[in-house]
Amino acid sequence: MNQKLKVGILGGTGMVGQRFITLLENHPWFEVTTIAASPRSAGKCYEEAVGNRWKMDTSMPESVKNIEVMNVNEVEAVASKVDFVFSAVDMSKEEIKAIEEAYAKTETPVVSNNSAHRWTPDVPMVVPEINPEHMKVIDFQKKRLGTTRGFVAVKPNCSIQSYAPVLTAWKEFEPYEVVATTYQAISGAGKTFQDWPEMEGNIIPYIGGEEEKSEKEPLRIWGEIKDGVIVPATSPIITCQCIRVPVLNGHTAAVFVKFRKQPTKEQLIEKLKSFSSIPQELNLPSAPKHFIQYLEEDNRPQVSEDVNYENGMGISVGRLREDSIYDWKFIGLSHNTVRGAAGGAVLCAELLKAQGYITEK
Repeated sequence: MNQKLKVGILGGTGMVGQRFITLLENHPWFEVTTIAASPRSAGKCYEEAVGNRWKMDTSMPESVKNIEVMNVNEVEAVASKVDFVFSAVDMSKEEIKAIEEAYAKTETPVVSNNSAHRWTPDVPMVVPEINPEHMKVIDFQKKRLGTTRGFVAVKPNCSIQSYAPVLTAWKEFEPYEVVATTYQAISGAGKTFQDWPEMEGNIIPYIGGEEEKSEKEPLRIWGEIKDGVIVPATSPIITCQCIRVPVLNGHTAAVFVKFRKQPTKEQLIEKLKSFSSIPQELNLPSAPKHFIQYLEEDNRPQVSEDVNYENGMGISVGRLREDSIYDWKFIGLSHNTVRGAAGGAVLCAELLKAQGYITEK
């Protein structure tokens, strides 16, 4: 591509917005030209608006420091400057729904990290390696919105990334019952240890709304398009507990699975290692070369060793073993703010560009 697509970040001063900005630095297809945030940040340069709240472990890119932050509520003004936007706004669910649709109606595609539209029937919720075909529902959404190029697409919750891809790789063995417990990093709440010191040496056995998302969202990803909407799958049944743990980045899952067909351990591991999909075939810029790695060591995956596998876009699996009640159990690990948040949304945008849904205005 000779000219990069112009990207806006809605909610660019928050943690996920910051992650978008770091991931898009030197991106071969996309360039951040516009940043929008709350009215209190509007009019300031990005560096000043963020101030001492920069939460990434790499420096703020020079290319964004002097961008003047716009008011995210001035939809027409922001939309006029970009080809599409990433959304990471911090608002109520109803406000997010309204503002994302407002941007879409300016003929500006919206790729959202937020949960507000995940259950809007004609909005695709996509992990590009799992359900890239769901992007086709955008054609029906455009008819509802009355747009020609504007739409909303979303990525799913960060909590499911460490086990939904694994179960997808094992689909032919027909998993039908799953128990998962997720051990979730504090960055999933937009926090660091500096601003959440009470999490040091602590565990909180509750994350609001997370367990319902972890049980239901995989079924929507495994669903199909019928009559212009996504109809969720009905199996496997998933029950989940979600626990906040004193880790900065990385969600770990302990998972138990029952299968209708009885695979061997060797078959299960081979399916993980060979799992590949459209992002790998298209060689999308952010796609991991190998989506899922299997680690033989008894003490892996570990956050400190494995969270950045494939630049944080891959999934690490280990400790696959037979269970006395369920058939098999395993440990999964994913990077919650890269694969699980901004990176997953960037990969969705790359897929949408490759499919022809995101173009220059």
